[in-house]
Amino acid sequence: MKYDICIVGSGAGASPIAYTLAKAGANVIVLEKGPWLTEKEFYKDELAANVRDSYNPALTDEQHVIEESHVEDGETHWHKEATSESGWTFWNGNVVGGSSNFMSGYFHRLKPVDFALQSSFGDIAGANIVDWPISYQELEPFYRQVDREIGVSGKVVEHPYLEPHKEDYPYPPLIDHPVAKWIDKAADLLGYHAFPIPRAILSQPAMGRKSCEYSGYCSRYGCSTGAKGSGRAALLNHAVATGNLTIVPNAKVFYLASEQKSQVSAVHYYDAKGHKKRIIADTYVVACQAIETSRLLLSSKSKHFQQGLANNNGQVGKNLIFSGGGGGRGDFYFDDLTPEQARELQTEGPFINRALQDWYQINDENFEGVSQKGKAKGGTLDFLFYHNPIARAYDTEYDEEGDLIWGEQLKEKLYNKFTSHKTLRFEAFTDWLPNDDCFVALDEEVTDQWGDPVAKVRIGAHPQDIQVAEYLVQKGAKLLEKLGAKNITTSVSSAPPTNLMAGGCRFGEDPNTSVLDKNCRAHEVTNLYVTDGSFMPTGGSVPYTYTIYANAFRVAEHIKQQWLLSQRAKVIKNNDYS
Repeated sequence: MKYDICIVGSGAGASPIAYTLAKAGANVIVLEKGPWLTEKEFYKDELAANVRDSYNPALTDEQHVIEESHVEDGETHWHKEATSESGWTFWNGNVVGGSSNFMSGYFHRLKPVDFALQSSFGDIAGANIVDWPISYQELEPFYRQVDREIGVSGKVVEHPYLEPHKEDYPYPPLIDHPVAKWIDKAADLLGYHAFPIPRAILSQPAMGRKSCEYSGYCSRYGCSTGAKGSGRAALLNHAVATGNLTIVPNAKVFYLASEQKSQVSAVHYYDAKGHKKRIIADTYVVACQAIETSRLLLSSKSKHFQQGLANNNGQVGKNLIFSGGGGGRGDFYFDDLTPEQARELQTEGPFINRALQDWYQINDENFEGVSQKGKAKGGTLDFLFYHNPIARAYDTEYDEEGDLIWGEQLKEKLYNKFTSHKTLRFEAFTDWLPNDDCFVALDEEVTDQWGDPVAKVRIGAHPQDIQVAEYLVQKGAKLLEKLGAKNITTSVSSAPPTNLMAGGCRFGEDPNTSVLDKNCRAHEVTNLYVTDGSFMPTGGSVPYTYTIYANAFRVAEHIKQQWLLSQRAKVIKNNDYS
């Protein structure tokens, strides 16, 4: 059977395409490598979600090869290791709905400056920064569409770096943890501007989904109420109900055929039993997260694309980005607080929902950047608690000398950990500047369970990422100090958070330096679109999911208009024949 639209992947970049085109009447098929799980399977099992990584493939079956650097005799050397050896996983949710099932749902929009990084800050030595081919104003209507269709709860509150909003969020804010007002007060005393974080979690029942139950088990967990705005719960369920969408789970796509010079001719995949199958469509959309999207295109070689599909300019896989940053923490001991404060601190369930963006653009003569002093793109601080017991108990198995403990000593330490204090944390999100040492290639030696070459990912961070992160975490530590926290620590790292990835197929006006045009269609392949985070040339200083959703809705509208034109052309042609 031939389809109008074939989509590879089913997450935040894929589900808006399926939803929009199925509602328009197109015949759509989605191929998803993982199983089709529902709310019934998403129970709050901390071992499954955090220890056993149950929603992702086993690294012995499917893995990546990671290249990291070390300096020896003043020279940089790269060494590689398969993730089956290191245990480092870059999978983020191989199920219908993808990693959107397991996000925290912190929905910060990009700012206008994020669309014009090069124009705003100039060239940065060693970084491949460019302006986007679209503006914030062009994407803003689709942020609003995300708010409505996905279900964003929040309140727009003025602060120095608030991006333009034409309307408030459609659902009221979620219930705040009592500590949120502590942060508001401390921030005000410091001259900071704390504001509530919009969340892709329903605060009230809507669209056939229940509201948040405040279990505290959110990040890394599937939502058992459907309140979280995953692509599956918010979009794919409704798209399937139209009768125009077919979802094929357990379908691992391994090749996009291109028998003609500028056209994809078929998608080849393995079904659940390992049999090879083929799908033919008019339009093809790839959205299987940044690393795997680049891997698929690089693997799809033909006589027309000997370096991989849409890669005659050698840009596929280049300029991979993650999220830079770090974090901090501070302890609040119950004995140091009033009884009322202790009761507030021990509240379980609600989110803190507070962020700071006072340094989204750094303008400080004391800041030393790589290319210029006193000025740089900054970032965001989000505050949170670890509610889950295993996460809270982390590191209690060691004594002060770093030796493993057990028995009564471990029991006493665990008891004190859970009864004497609570730890407030913050995460810092900064740009990961695209550079020549962060990219996706194919490994020549390691294969997956089907015998296909896996992605080899070189991870090189730009030195300014560390400088900006250090600047931000010190601001977060200052707020913890104002709150009266003890044992305050901060950290930054050049190792990426593996759940925040983008780039590899950046969009742009110049076919020589980008893979996609402004509508995320491949420059070299007229019926191929890429709509996951791969399109992003720079990442901004916030989590990516909100922007991936918004851009996918934007591209979906473009594809829909093209499909409607083709339908009209078919009607005219048929009338001419008759």
